[in-house]
Amino acid sequence: MENKKRFYITTPIYYPSDKLHIGHTYCTVATDAMARYKRLTGCDVLFLTGTDEHGQKIEDKARDAGVSPQQFVDNIVQGERGILDLWKLMNISNDRFIRTTDDYHVSAIQKIFKKMYEKGDIYKGAYKGKYCKPCESFWTESQLVDGKCPDCGRPVEDAEEEAYFFKLSKYADKVQDLLENTDFLEPKSRVNEMVNNFIKPGLEDLCVSRTSFTWGVPVDFDPGHVVYVWVDALFNYTTALGLFNDRYDDYDKYWPADVHFVGKEIVRFHSIIWPAMLMSMEMPLPKKVFGHGWLLLDGGKMSKSKGNVVDPYVLAEKFGVDALRFFLLRTFPFGSDGNFSNEALIGTINVDLANDLGNLLSRTVSMVGKYFDGQLPAARKEDALDDELVTMASGLRGRYEEQMEHYAFQNALAEVFKVIGRANKYIDENAPWALAKDMDANGDRLATVMYNLLECLRISAILLSPFMPASSAEILRQIGACGCCSNWDSAAVYGSLRADAVVVRGDNLFPRIDAEKAVAELEAIAEQAKKAALPALELEPQLEEKVDFDTFCKSDFRAVKVKACENVKKSDKLLKFTLDDGTGVDRQILSGIAKFYKPEELVGKTLMAIVNLPARKMMGQESCGMLISAVHTEKGEEKLNLLMLDDKIPAGAKMC
Repeated sequence: MENKKRFYITTPIYYPSDKLHIGHTYCTVATDAMARYKRLTGCDVLFLTGTDEHGQKIEDKARDAGVSPQQFVDNIVQGERGILDLWKLMNISNDRFIRTTDDYHVSAIQKIFKKMYEKGDIYKGAYKGKYCKPCESFWTESQLVDGKCPDCGRPVEDAEEEAYFFKLSKYADKVQDLLENTDFLEPKSRVNEMVNNFIKPGLEDLCVSRTSFTWGVPVDFDPGHVVYVWVDALFNYTTALGLFNDRYDDYDKYWPADVHFVGKEIVRFHSIIWPAMLMSMEMPLPKKVFGHGWLLLDGGKMSKSKGNVVDPYVLAEKFGVDALRFFLLRTFPFGSDGNFSNEALIGTINVDLANDLGNLLSRTVSMVGKYFDGQLPAARKEDALDDELVTMASGLRGRYEEQMEHYAFQNALAEVFKVIGRANKYIDENAPWALAKDMDANGDRLATVMYNLLECLRISAILLSPFMPASSAEILRQIGACGCCSNWDSAAVYGSLRADAVVVRGDNLFPRIDAEKAVAELEAIAEQAKKAALPALELEPQLEEKVDFDTFCKSDFRAVKVKACENVKKSDKLLKFTLDDGTGVDRQILSGIAKFYKPEELVGKTLMAIVNLPARKMMGQESCGMLISAVHTEKGEEKLNLLMLDDKIPAGAKMC
């Protein structure tokens, strides 16, 4: 173990949202694939993920839920379908999980904060500016976009309080040099964004404590202050290794990190604030920060508040965990945004996994079983038809490795599927079913064809294992690959599979999906999710325009009793009321409430109407007045209730 190359990789620690979506899964699956790849190559890997559990948002949400902040985060992290459940479902192989509420982390953060304070890089002042509560970010007026948070687009609020500040401006030149003259931050497009948008306009000192809430790491030398997210969350990458605590003893072994994978919305924190604080602490910097793009839905970032999240549990249960993992990294370049759609997911599964990989495995194993009773003979007969396929498969590991080392998951998978596609073509070129018609003459050639197909499957399965660990293991089992020919080294040696390999038929790994049916089911689920995300009750905003008292008094509100009610012909909306308004002459009013009431429900009811409105024609019939009702929206659906009065009130009674 001590002689192995070490590799430390992290995801950001996630805010414990009560609605996890596919966007949360994307970064963690990518990090897991990289960690598995590095383990495959023989590295001693430490893969860290966790949760960022402090802050005003948590305190507010816990208060609304009637529980303590600790109970609130415990439920989301450890509860049913919480973060730990999701990582288990997605087969995430993290070695360590940190929570910023862990005691060892809290005490370490206090020591780190005090050390920077004693150095003079943290000082007390007063904060006054704009604050985005959802992002827990402070902004200057110039950084706002249309007066709103530049990250999430939500409204910001004025904030003013006593606070400690970190001298971020002191490290501006060093951070700019780091970004512009090294490969610290990738993709390179992120570098220009950070330098031009944040450093060159003038890097301001950073607020690193809060006094307006209490749910955070206490500043132990100044009661009333809690350490803000910049210090608390970012230093998790080092406290999880044992920095300033005795929980772990891995700091010297694994730090600096080889790469932090982060979403582009927090690149600023990781590429400007994080290195500046490490410089202050005189600690080595991580080797790389890689800012990946977002998964977009309908052109926008997924958000619970918008009701446009995609539930990874639903997708994994319908299509399988490995298929979902594969789709996320096969379809979108890791450094760019990607447009998620159900059609794209199903199309990728049907084309790449069902048609190409699944079909190749099924046909090959079936033919070896049919023509050789499941075990290949050792005799071989090579042919020029083998050359291109063998050459492609022999060099696959090298091409794949080059892409993986640059975090180009999509390209690495493309290389694998070039070989898989070529292997399917190879079947058609060699027509094994024709060779099998004369086994005496063609048996050795047929065995060669089958062996080459099994070898392509073996090498492909090894290289697919970081992305689809369970499916890859099943492929290797079905083709009879033993442990010695299922490792990284053997992936570079064509012909490592035993000549007399024994295949074992298995279930179809990737059944073809009925796309139309599946999309309809997913859209129905998504519609329900959107409705669930809407506020339980929405009321029409009150009018700001004032009405003087004399004008109001001109409106004549009366109690009316419903004598008859019926639908208006050729109208889906209108009901026609015959009303007793106390004058002795029936009054007719038409009202657009047919979707809310059946006519027979209203006969005999006492309602309120305004009776001195000018008569107007509706669907060719005269309406003399208006019935009074209350309107609101509930879970996205309009609701209307007629204002019904006590039946003891006589018809014509004036309402005042």
